[in-house]
Amino acid sequence: MYHIRPKDRKSLILAAMGKVACDLKVENAKIVNVFTGEVLDGSVYVKDGFIAHVAYDGKDDDLEAKEVIDAHGRYLMPGLIDAHVHIESSMLTPYNFAKLVIPWGTTTVITDPHEIGNVLGVKGVRYMHDVSEDLPMRQFIDIPSSIPSVKGGLEYANAEFYKEEVKELSKLERVIGLAEVMDYLAVISAEDWMVEILDEALDDGLYLQAHAPGLSGKALSAYLCGGPHSDHETRGSGEAFEKMRQGMHIDARDSSMAKNVLDILDGIKGTKYYDTLSFCTDDRECDDILKHGHMNDVVNNGIAWGLDPVLAIKSATINSAREAEIKGLGAIAPGYVADMLIVDDLRHIDPEVVFFEGRVVARDHELVVDIKDTISEVEEIDTVDLKEDLSYEDFKVSAPIADGKVLVNVMAYDNEEISTTHLEKTEMEVRDGEVVLPDGYHYVAVLNRYGRHNMAVHILKGFGMEKGAVGSTVSHDCHNLCIVYKDARDAYKVAMDIKEAKGGMSAVLDQKTLYTLSLPLAGLMSLKEAKEFYLEAEKMKEADRKLGMKQDNPLLRIATIALPVIPDVKMSDVGCIDVNTKTFIKLFDL
Repeated sequence: MYHIRPKDRKSLILAAMGKVACDLKVENAKIVNVFTGEVLDGSVYVKDGFIAHVAYDGKDDDLEAKEVIDAHGRYLMPGLIDAHVHIESSMLTPYNFAKLVIPWGTTTVITDPHEIGNVLGVKGVRYMHDVSEDLPMRQFIDIPSSIPSVKGGLEYANAEFYKEEVKELSKLERVIGLAEVMDYLAVISAEDWMVEILDEALDDGLYLQAHAPGLSGKALSAYLCGGPHSDHETRGSGEAFEKMRQGMHIDARDSSMAKNVLDILDGIKGTKYYDTLSFCTDDRECDDILKHGHMNDVVNNGIAWGLDPVLAIKSATINSAREAEIKGLGAIAPGYVADMLIVDDLRHIDPEVVFFEGRVVARDHELVVDIKDTISEVEEIDTVDLKEDLSYEDFKVSAPIADGKVLVNVMAYDNEEISTTHLEKTEMEVRDGEVVLPDGYHYVAVLNRYGRHNMAVHILKGFGMEKGAVGSTVSHDCHNLCIVYKDARDAYKVAMDIKEAKGGMSAVLDQKTLYTLSLPLAGLMSLKEAKEFYLEAEKMKEADRKLGMKQDNPLLRIATIALPVIPDVKMSDVGCIDVNTKTFIKLFDL
């Protein structure tokens, strides 16, 4: 359990009794109480960043305060908490991420740095922790549990985490949990290395975060017995209710890739208690945040569905704090940290004033405090190490026959918007030893970019691109270089573009680069601020759309091709994987 404690408890007690002056009074407010569900008129007194007293309906509303802010009858609610986020998915550094989300009312995030952990190991996790120190928001760290996402030679990242890494990282100040335990098959099979990680995390006083897409029945029970208890990978409505019934905490997600809040709320509609429901963003891009908001947008989506506004707010405040076993956070009450928002309308959360630890840090969507860039040598590391003699020939696939028909095991998307895939057996024509790809089919190559030089090529259906090639080092969670293409020369050009950029994304048509988005920090993040980076990201999306990608947000379409913990078929730098059996799938059926 992590307890946010006042530095001077005696002073806080004396302030509550009126024996020493408070630092701040927020008066004439409609206070949102996440314990009772009430909205009551009153004032809030703050001392040393903590709430000393809440005076409802004028009772004991007579304490001295050095500063008074009049809420003018507007609502005062707790600061928003993101129950599960990968900051790297914003493609911003932790300090630039803070500049972006604070004005939207997010005062705390619980982040899993397994993206950079796969690329730079313990050093990467330490970077995310150290550069987020002394920000006017709280960035808690959960230790990556699955680096790589699956073990046993199915994929190769640039690091491996076991109990030793968990023990080392648990000593960092703002580490509070073990991040999403993605290798759910290792949990329900009680593999020794996984049980050791779970036990180590519990011994270190950490809470355990889950990742259990589609688990049901005995498998779900076994997973819960393993210790992970909160899940952001719940998608369908029936799945949500079963998990909640079995005691799992559901993190309803609205990310840039997967939007599950409405389905989950449909699934749990009618339940008497919503104490085990929280909201999260998981993977939300910079431009989505600029346009739509951050946690306030997720809360607003819940309210639009029909959730009571206070209950929606509770699901992004006290519920998330309790899920992560954090005391003193997530409510407006004595002894709680004074993270608060002033909003005009509870039916649409749009923060006008943001307080962090009793200090105004944003007004009208603008920061009013300085956040300095924290420069680190980690930001200078080149993480794209491809083999020197790579050529376009490496991207070709030789068929097992010279001419005729061949049966192909295809990795097929369920649709053009979601990340789940399945196996399809498709007969394809072969001419001169090469497969003739039908419309809607592409090659997909995954190249290890950490000096190991593994490379695997397969055939993909339903990616949603009409021509050219697109590639990315943002490729969850190993973040190897992933390229989708029809022409091997286009694929090779993408690889060279990304290598020169030290990581990022590129779109190529007829061997000409349409645009390359540079992400030099671990091949995942830009060093630029959100508004400047947004313009570059828009150019990358425009290039993707020229290739025929019609998704609302095409940037991360490629990102989950190489994530072998999402059903049912995925790629790695070693081959095509049956996620449910942890076995390789051959390209051709002979």
